[in-house]
Amino acid sequence: MNIVINGDAVLLPKSVQSVSLLLEHFHLEKKVVIVELNQHILDKSAYAETVLSDGDRIEIVHFVGGG
Repeated sequence: MNIVINGDAVLLPKSVQSVSLLLEHFHLEKKVVIVELNQHILDKSAYAETVLSDGDRIEIVHFVGGG
């Protein structure tokens, strides 16, 4: 499946079919992230049930601590 993540075209394996699986694929499932799918911010409770489609545009923002 071809999608755009943070402005970059990405080819995902067929096993990555939901937002939660996408986060696992990139090892982000344990981080605090905000996911926007096609210009709509997703609630974290919807990650597992939100199915990805070819051509989707995703923005993933994760927080980095610092001081």
